[in-house]
Amino acid sequence: MRAAVLTEFGTPLTVQTVPDPVLGTGEVVVDVVAAGVLPYAAEVFSGERSYALTLPVVPGAGAVGRVRAVGPDATRLAVGDWVSVDPTVRSRDGGPTPDITLQGLSGRGDGGLRLQRHFGHGSYAEQVLAPTENVHPLGPIDPAEAGRWCALRLCLVPFGGLLAGDLRPGETVLISGATGNFGSAGVAVALALGAGCVVAPGRDERMLAALADRFGPRVRTVRLCGDEDDDRRRMRAAAPGPIDLVLDLLPPAAPATAVRAAAMTVREFGRVVLMGGVGMLGGADLALPYPWLMRDSITVRGQWMYPQEANLRLINLARSGLLDLDAFEVTEFGLDAVNRAVAHAAETGGRFRLTVVRP
Repeated sequence: MRAAVLTEFGTPLTVQTVPDPVLGTGEVVVDVVAAGVLPYAAEVFSGERSYALTLPVVPGAGAVGRVRAVGPDATRLAVGDWVSVDPTVRSRDGGPTPDITLQGLSGRGDGGLRLQRHFGHGSYAEQVLAPTENVHPLGPIDPAEAGRWCALRLCLVPFGGLLAGDLRPGETVLISGATGNFGSAGVAVALALGAGCVVAPGRDERMLAALADRFGPRVRTVRLCGDEDDDRRRMRAAAPGPIDLVLDLLPPAAPATAVRAAAMTVREFGRVVLMGGVGMLGGADLALPYPWLMRDSITVRGQWMYPQEANLRLINLARSGLLDLDAFEVTEFGLDAVNRAVAHAAETGGRFRLTVVRP
């Protein structure tokens, strides 16, 4: 098959002919129709993000496609089914703490790197091999819309955070990083889950205005000034009442003070979920006051990615129309233009814009 290969960090991807995936028990081979390109993919491929990725590798995290072949233990999937491929591969022998690799993107620890030896290659290819439990039926879709369904991969990250924070219908949630790629998708997912109000802080005035225009009065935008105490007051004032949940999705370049300003807006007995990248590339760590945590009975939780069952739950949200995938603008590139796709993703910066490779 043809695939885009990263042979060395800091060099362009090259389209090569590589061996077809070899099907085994507990596995599915999928013909890739569309694969999303992350806005920070160029930072991964350059080595700037220092992701644990064994080279050479076919990158690409997740895909939409059609089943080519299934293993002998698959009883529901059939050849030709439209499916979404989840790149979050978990070791099957890890019990409650499985090792994880993000297929075609990164691994976590030594166990994640071991998983990469078998499931390392991603979706910038004509075919991808995935564990059976990572292949989720979409039902019939228009082939022309396959790229739009790649929005599921983007929405799954904030969905995982909202599930971890136990967002309940009618509650007020503040999404820190709401003008970013994952954060803006998180606004859409929170509303689809029934949030009464989403407080959306940020510094990009045009994006804040776009969020308000897109979603209406259930979204309250806040222009941040960079002063921690003042920003905290502004965010609290924007909410119609107490803030029940804060979800942080700020990127690695954001300061820890911005995370703290948002986190400390939450009400007594409130919940804070940390999913962003602050501190991953150096810089100050997050410090939260012990007396505030204790006296206000605050729950703070870290969440990496999402539980496996989130895939079908999110597909159902999209199928029902509660999560509108038509909100995403899709730009598609062929496999031979994969480097242009990576550059385009970096330039457009996400925010309801999808860059997609169609092998």
